[in-house]
Amino acid sequence: MLSSFKKYIAVSLTTAALLHSPVSKAEAYEMTVAGASPGGLWSLLGAGVDTSVRTAYPGSKITYQTSGGGIANVGQLDRNQADLALIHDAELLLAKKGEPPFQKPIDSIRVLTYMYTWAPMQALVRKNFAEKYGINTFEDIAKVKPPITIAINKRGNIASNVAVEMLTAIGVTEKDIESWGGKVIYAASAEQVGLITDRRADLMINSLFVRHSSIQQVANSVDVTLLSMDSSTVETVNKASGTISFVIPEGTYEWSPAKVNTPSLGATLAVRADMDDEKAYNLTKAIFENYEKIAGVHPAMKALNPEVMASVNVVPYHPGALKYLKEAGLH
Repeated sequence: MLSSFKKYIAVSLTTAALLHSPVSKAEAYEMTVAGASPGGLWSLLGAGVDTSVRTAYPGSKITYQTSGGGIANVGQLDRNQADLALIHDAELLLAKKGEPPFQKPIDSIRVLTYMYTWAPMQALVRKNFAEKYGINTFEDIAKVKPPITIAINKRGNIASNVAVEMLTAIGVTEKDIESWGGKVIYAASAEQVGLITDRRADLMINSLFVRHSSIQQVANSVDVTLLSMDSSTVETVNKASGTISFVIPEGTYEWSPAKVNTPSLGATLAVRADMDDEKAYNLTKAIFENYEKIAGVHPAMKALNPEVMASVNVVPYHPGALKYLKEAGLH
């Protein structure tokens, strides 16, 4: 009887010790994500990343950090001034090559995921101008050599770089355009819209989501049409810029019903290459397995899916991210 009582006491003490022993706590992350201006799509993406990580790791907090955009974010990561950053694929390629505005190649950056791949370069030309000079495709600009005024984004914006590469791909330089009696105007997006609606520009080229409000604004003010590129031209631009091929489907715009081939910018979620592998793995897993939280931040994000997220080619995935992608059968 005494022996049984001693055994009971021993078991009770062991149980009490287990109940009071420290329980391993799930990982929680407090990090910053560098984006762009407050209130834009990238700020919503930052909120989506925060929600995804908090869903997987309660107590986590991913704080959105305003910035000058992707070019600035390359520097933020390289100087270890942010934990995560939104950076366009074309900006990553510039950094990798060490091309302006970067003074040397930067190899300190890896990616966890694509955030979107559908910000196509849309070339809107005034119909009257296109009909007058017989311009039916983007390549026709080089063949016809018209006195064309082209509005592209301001210098320092990656969409400006890609627009220049689009012209380069068809063998056209700014000096060529000037020799034809035309010119290139570097202007912010809102200014581009004003230039073409006021008929001070014949063509505007910018990276915009399909059916973006600014495109609709232009189409409501002046007769325009979209110029398509040959697939080989798109591939030339992609190779030079880090962009990807995109098709605007037939019938997307009632005023320009034909299918349009064009390069597209994509945005990635990037980290430093020296991020701890386990942390990169956990973050990637959290984002991929809760991607609906990101897809739901704006109607423009509804096409997001794991296959898109796993398709970055311009720079490598972080080893921790790659481990998850392989486990998930996505790589």
